[in-house]
Order: sequence, then structure tokens, then C-alpha cells
Amino acid sequence: MTDSILLPDERGTLAAYHLEGEPVPVPAGPHRFNRVAFSAAHVVADPFAAREPGVGPSLDGEATLRFRRYLLDLGLGIAEAMDTAQRGMGLDWSGALELIRRSLAAAEPDERDRIFSGVGTDQLDPNEAHDLDDVRRAYLEQLAAVQSLGGRVILMASRALARLASSPEDYLRVYRDVLSEAEQPVILHWLGDMFDPALAGYWGSEGFDATVETALAMIEENAAKVDGIKISLLDDQKEVAMRRRLPAGVKMYSGDDFNYPALIAGDEQGFSHALLGIFDPIAPAASAALSALANGDRPTYDRLMNPTVPLSRLIFRAPTRFYKTGVVFLAYLNGFQDHFVMVAGAQSMRPLPYFTEVFRLADRAGLLRDPTMATARMRKFLALYGVDA
Repeated sequence: MTDSILLPDERGTLAAYHLEGEPVPVPAGPHRFNRVAFSAAHVVADPFAAREPGVGPSLDGEATLRFRRYLLDLGLGIAEAMDTAQRGMGLDWSGALELIRRSLAAAEPDERDRIFSGVGTDQLDPNEAHDLDDVRRAYLEQLAAVQSLGGRVILMASRALARLASSPEDYLRVYRDVLSEAEQPVILHWLGDMFDPALAGYWGSEGFDATVETALAMIEENAAKVDGIKISLLDDQKEVAMRRRLPAGVKMYSGDDFNYPALIAGDEQGFSHALLGIFDPIAPAASAALSALANGDRPTYDRLMNPTVPLSRLIFRAPTRFYKTGVVFLAYLNGFQDHFVMVAGAQSMRPLPYFTEVFRLADRAGLLRDPTMATARMRKFLALYGVDA
């Protein structure tokens, strides 16, 4: 029998929704991709912790690590302690470092090269940083800490640098100094201000045409230290334009959660690899699609990937920085955690119609792995809003 549920509209009127999706099978290994693919992974909050949510994070470490095991078993890499893990929006540096340590320790030795961890300056209050030397020291402190664990690095954008830099040359100097201490090539992360308003004007200019020149100049100067760059600007044309100008051997990692299927598939001049927050909730579809792409089966790739795009565009809709709420909601519906509680109380950052539409679109994309369980959990969630579904 098909599962069904009463879902409210924006006026509170209930209408029956009959689930229609066929769950995407979890693909078995071994997984062989011809793209490098990272999922930026969420964290699971501890709902029983007595710590005030506004004071600092309390994580359920075991549930958080179980989800990472699930991603690794699907052949995906992990972008650890990044924006999807609520870095800078609830997860502080001390919590991030402990997460990185535990994630690396739990992985098998041959899996650790598939875990790249965020290095930034978030132990430094941007308003208390006095000069670029403060920014440089903060970056180097985190870089040394992650490298001491044997971890690979994603060099994150810095709010403090965005506030203090007065020119593109300031960015070039700071990145040059930090990259000189990198023991292995790093992934750079250019995070757009739709994800973090404090990063507006990053690279020292306004407008993509000027900023991309600075970013490219920095990469060309330090190419031996750069594995690739992820740009999260939600603009496929900008990503392709930059991708075509990267030095040989430097990868473009798509951070475009609106247009990723075509960017990863590529064109006659190249393709993007993947470092995506949406690969957290769509992990089985992404893994199966990437295997199909590696086997030259573009129709299957499109059949699996394309239905995930409406869901991703909803999850990442403006204000984009609250996309984590949709990611964790799907983790709850799919049984990866027993509750819908987030670090810093972020479960409250989207309205009820957002959640009902996430439920519908996840069903249609085959991303509710157990529709009966997901429906039961949706009913419990709706009851908090006074809905008898």
C-alpha cells in the first residue's frame, strides 16, 4: 500500500499527499568514479546536552561518525568541519578540531586521503583582529593543527581577512604566506556572500570580473600548493569561465548546488569535480550517478541526478546560509538521527511550508530511503505545529 499523509498548505488547510517515489537503491562497492567527489557533511547535535545552544556546540559524536562511515562506504570523500557542519554558525574552532580528529581516527588508513578538513580563522573574532598578521597567525595555527593530525586541507575563506584587507594585494600576500606552510596541495574555497554575508567583496574587489583575476593570480603563483578550488557562487557560467582558465593540474570543484549535474558532466572543454553540501542528503543518488558517468552511461547519470535539482534548489534557496536546516531535516526523516535538533537551534530557521515541500521533493527524487519511516517521522514533526496528519 502506498504511504500517504495530510500536509498543510500556507493557510493550514490539509490535503492528502500520496508518496510516489521509488527509493534510490544504496549502491554497493567497489565504487569507481572519474570525478573526485566530496560531500560536505552535517553534524548531529546532542539533544540531551545541558549546554545552552547559544553558548557552544554539543555534538552526538557517535551519530556524527556513523554518517561519515555511510558517506565513505558510498565512495564519496568528506569535506569535514565546513559550512554544512555549521562551521561559523554554531560549530566553533575547538569543536571543529575535535570533529576533524575523530573523523580521521575513525577512517581506515586508505580512506584518510578522502577526508579534507576546513582550515580557517574562526578562532579569531573578526571585530577583534587588528591587522593582517592576526589573520595570518590564525590561519597558520589551524593549518598546523590539522596537518599534525595527518589531515588534508581545505583553505576556507576568512571573515577577518574580508574585513581587514584593503586591496587584492593583501589577499595575495596572506594566501602566499599560508600556502607556503602547506605540506600537501590544498583545496581553496571561495564562498559567496549568499552563504555568508560577511564575505562580501572577497578578493578585494566588487564584481566577478575583477575578483576572479585576483583568485587566478593567486592560484597561478602558488599552483604547486593548490589541488583545486571550490567556488560557491551558485552561478554556473562563472564556474565554467574560471574552470577554463585554471592552470594545468588544478581542479575545479563545483560548489554550485543549483547547477551541479551539468557542471560535473562537463562539456567539450572540461568538467568540474564535486565538493557539495547537497551530496549529504542525496548521497546514494550521487554515488550511483557518478558510477554511471564513469561507465559512460550518461542517460542513467541524468536519470539519477536531474530529479535531485528541484530539491537542492529548495534546500539552498535564499537566505542560503540556512540550507543546513534542510540537510539535517532529511537526515532525520531518513533515520540517520533520532531527532530534529541542530547546533545553535538552527532547526527553527525555516518555515513549515519549506519542510513540507522538502518532504515532497525528496520523495519524488527517490531520496526517502524508507518511505514508511519517513512518513511516520513527518507526522511527529507536524504534530509540533499542531497538525494532526
